[in-house]
This record gives sequence, structure tokens and C-alpha cells, in this order.
Amino acid sequence: MSATGRLHIQSVVDQVYDVVRSRILSGDLPGGSRLPQTSLAEELGVSRTPLREALRRLSTEGLVELEANRGATVAQHDLTDQMHAWRARLVLEPPAARLAAEVREPAALERMRVAIRRQRQVADDIGESFAVNREFHLALVAAAGNPHLVQFAQTLWMTRIGVPIFTGQAVDRPEDVRRWADDHEAILRAVTAKQGAAAERLTRAHIAASPPRRD
Repeated sequence: MSATGRLHIQSVVDQVYDVVRSRILSGDLPGGSRLPQTSLAEELGVSRTPLREALRRLSTEGLVELEANRGATVAQHDLTDQMHAWRARLVLEPPAARLAAEVREPAALERMRVAIRRQRQVADDIGESFAVNREFHLALVAAAGNPHLVQFAQTLWMTRIGVPIFTGQAVDRPEDVRRWADDHEAILRAVTAKQGAAAERLTRAHIAASPPRRD
């Protein structure tokens, strides 16, 4: 098979992945919903092969559960996991922000700037808002220049934990999405100004203000 063919097939998988992921994040496909592959593939106008691959990718993010003889379902999330991750972020991210103000890794700072700009542009799109919100926080940790901290942060920002927290907050309080962008901008200013104590304080207040909530 030619390279062009492989890229074309992969682009179909990407498109299916994006559509199904968006429906999950928007709540159009709520937790526990069955995902019948035959009818879903027909609805999307694709074969079952790219759909299966897209569902496998979604399962690695914790958005879809795949079980033998039962097919695929939209994953349901446990509040306890969300609380543990949120509390761990309170331990990890504020000190990382202080360190970021000392190191100020240039590529990570640029990622933060791009994420803030993008967050203001997509505030009404829950799925995209989550992605850029996650990107900002991972870039903030990356700005500290410590790969171990980045690895820990990526674990805490796994989609299976972060999505239900963010989605519930963004749906109930859509104005918060824009306020979070303001918070992010203040954090970035503190980091670029080498104000480590302020960066740590602002990051802790930002995270503490949005704990997971029971539905």
C-alpha cells in the first residue's frame, strides 16, 4: 500500500475519532451509552474498520469502554478518581509554576500563550475548550523544565479524569471558561516576570476554585 493510501485511511480514522469524541464531550453521547458499531458506521458513512480504530483510541483516553461480547460503551466516571486527581494537581502544579518562573522554558511559554489565545476563541466549544485548557496546564508544568513533573502532570490530566470535571463545570457555568483564560493569562504574566511566589499562589487559587462536583 502506498504512503498516500495510508495517510488517507488514517485521516478517516482521525475524522471519526474527532466526531465521536466531540459527541461524548458535549453530552450527546452520555456515560453508559451503547455504541453499536454497525449503525454508527452507517451514520458516519464509513466502514467499521476506521470506526473500530477510533474507538480503540478513545478507549486509551478512558472515554470509551471496550468489552468482549458487549461491544463499546461510553465510559462512566467515578467522582473519587476525579477528587484524587484534583487534589494531586494542587500538590503538583503550584510548585511547578514557581519553578517555571525560574526556568522559563521558551517553547513551553509559547505553548501557554497559544493556548490562552485559543481558549478565548473556542470558549463555546466544550471539547476544544478542554483540549486547550489541558494544553495550558501541561505547558505550565513543562515550563519548569523537569520531564518527571511533565510525566506526572500528564497522568493527572488523563482524559478519563479531566473531561468529566471540565465538562460539568463548563456546561453549568459557561462564563467560567473565559474567566479561566483570564486566570491563565495572570499566571503566565507572573511566570514570565520571574515572580515565582505569585505564579504559585495564582495557580493554587485557580485550581482550588474549581473542584470536582457531584452531579
